[in-house]
Amino acid sequence: MSLPLFEKVAFIGLGLIGSSLARVIIAEKLANQIVASTRSQKTLDDAKALGLIQEGYTNPIDAVQGADLVVLALPVRATQKVLEIIQPYLSEKTIITDVGSTKANVVEAAKAVYGDALPEGFVPGHPIAGSEHTGVHAGKVDLFAHHKVILTPLPSSADWAIQKLIQLWQASKAEVICMDVEKHDEVLAHTSHLPHLMAFNLVEQLANREDNLDIFRYAAGGFRDFSRIAASDPQMWHDIFFANKKAILNAVDGFEKQLAVIRKLIEDENSQALMGLLGHAQAARQHFNHMLANRPLMEKNKVTTQQFTILPGKKNFQGKFSVPGDKSVSHRSIMFGAIAEGTTHVTGFLEGEDALATLQAFRDMGVSIEGPKNGEVTIHGVGMHGLKAPASELYMGNSGTSMRLLSGMLSAQKFDSVMTGDASLTKRPMERIAKPLREMGALLQTTGDRGTPPISITGNQKLKGIHYDLPMASAQVKSGILLAGLWAEGETSVTEPEPTRDHSERMLRAFGYEVKTEGNRISLQGGGKLTATEIQVPSDISSAAFFMVGAAITEGSDVTLEAVGINPTRTGVIEILKQMGADISVENERIAGGEPIADIRIRGSRTLKGIHMPEDQVPLAIDEFPALFIAAACAEGQTVLTGAAELRVKESDRIQVMADGLKIMGIDCTPTDDGIIIEGKGKSGEWDAIFTGGEIESHHDHRIAMSFSMAGLRTSGEIKIVGTETVATSFPTFTELATEAGLAIQVTE
Repeated sequence: MSLPLFEKVAFIGLGLIGSSLARVIIAEKLANQIVASTRSQKTLDDAKALGLIQEGYTNPIDAVQGADLVVLALPVRATQKVLEIIQPYLSEKTIITDVGSTKANVVEAAKAVYGDALPEGFVPGHPIAGSEHTGVHAGKVDLFAHHKVILTPLPSSADWAIQKLIQLWQASKAEVICMDVEKHDEVLAHTSHLPHLMAFNLVEQLANREDNLDIFRYAAGGFRDFSRIAASDPQMWHDIFFANKKAILNAVDGFEKQLAVIRKLIEDENSQALMGLLGHAQAARQHFNHMLANRPLMEKNKVTTQQFTILPGKKNFQGKFSVPGDKSVSHRSIMFGAIAEGTTHVTGFLEGEDALATLQAFRDMGVSIEGPKNGEVTIHGVGMHGLKAPASELYMGNSGTSMRLLSGMLSAQKFDSVMTGDASLTKRPMERIAKPLREMGALLQTTGDRGTPPISITGNQKLKGIHYDLPMASAQVKSGILLAGLWAEGETSVTEPEPTRDHSERMLRAFGYEVKTEGNRISLQGGGKLTATEIQVPSDISSAAFFMVGAAITEGSDVTLEAVGINPTRTGVIEILKQMGADISVENERIAGGEPIADIRIRGSRTLKGIHMPEDQVPLAIDEFPALFIAAACAEGQTVLTGAAELRVKESDRIQVMADGLKIMGIDCTPTDDGIIIEGKGKSGEWDAIFTGGEIESHHDHRIAMSFSMAGLRTSGEIKIVGTETVATSFPTFTELATEAGLAIQVTE
């Protein structure tokens, strides 16, 4: 039997928050003893009757003695007085935390008592949860479930204290985020305190109308939802408004300024600008959690939010499917449409998180964009010199494409900018694009360790065209250089060691910009312009690859993938599967939006053969190799991959992560510096299970997660894939389509 997290917990104050946390501690058996101190004897008596505490005291000194956790659940203005009383009775190992809505004044109160030598167990906190009801009886054991709890560790806070509080709040089923004190008060002023102030103000405004009874009688649901928070405790909000005065007044000033902008747009009936503003606000709302999550301490303590479970058993794998739009083309449609002259209409846009990160970045730079809605996006271009400085960091999420291509574009702008991303992106190398951009005159810094994000770019640099020989094949680096070249003086050219994806070149031509391709050399002249156009985004061959492999390894399968992009720089996966003996055909070829597309049909009619994957196909299938490794495991004989060192610096080290997972599931394989050797377990004419099942760590890499999902078609045991939430970055409908095709896949949040 495991020991409880705490020996004795002492609450100072026992209202809604304190009594709810006490209920969690009891339900989860997190402490041997719970006591409380409050001035109200009735509250203490009620708490004992409810079984929330063993003892209650009116003097906090009696409560805190021997406690290893003290929770200050009282009005923030009372913090200093209480700390002065209890300070002599706390040990060096006592954790002190609070639940107040403001943090700077709590820290100031602690410094008034302790001086600058704050105890290492002092970690301020703020559960963002509440109710219209208050008091010890209003507490609920699930009050914090699916809500955020923000901890604001100080430089003096010990890791052991932070970790214990994270465990405590996670036991309440809350999402725990760490950020610094100043940032907390600024964020909460805008996202909690200002909305409450607005709600009180709106209700007061309407209550003072002569027709107030009708106003409230006929109020719609939106008004009821918004004004509900005006039913909160007035004394508490009175104290909060004064405690966080500076940040709240800044938020009010910002609100008044923005309100004046909307008022003017409505007054002038400026339809396009109003639509752009409302669309930007809608998208920003969807990205709010990503913005909040972008704090280093939060990333350090990030918890996996999703896993896939694939059940064993013989599967059918059949059907006609339309996989999501091509991510590479979706990214570029936004980038080029934004700097074009005129209005660009896009269909088939991939509404995954990566492409949405690009879309959000351009909205943040003042571009009016409508949608996406059912894959349709309308971009009102601002021209080559119309982008505006973003108000804050540009958050790229998990998207390396967004960051590398935008590095080129932002290097040529007149404003400074900073790009950052999630835990995975901040580990990916960015010097490969930074180096050539610096040669062009860009002032660009990779501020992370080992040349990784965040990226800081200083504007107003005059760029000059260069001739750059790529040291290794990379479509993202090539594109980033060419995009910077749009603004550069003279010619910019890139020579590739092998051909890579040419989506940038094709789409620039579609927007009317001349790009020359002579063998492996691609060049353009700076100083031109882009003209708006229509873009149809083809289905993504990288997403189709998982279903292609799934069908190729499953007996009797018959899968058709419709309108897939078959750009010749992307078709390596088709060529490799054909060389392995897959029954695969490319049908109904046609052109859409400058890109070739076709329907791809795959049938499970023969056992795959191990091959030495041709190195000339490696750049053409770089994203599809995790799926191809699953095919190789099901093939007869040995498969060897060389020349693919790029795989080690993707969202994860895909060579090592795939090798680790394959070994867990009973496959003999040997990773090498630039590839892997896989001993296939397939036998000609047999379709038995190949994999033994097991738990796979995806390292939050969407392609790893989807590849091992397809292994479930030939497994004798259950496969659990941990950290699958990033699948939404490129293939939001993956689990839905995989289930429809016949894969037994369960998603657990």
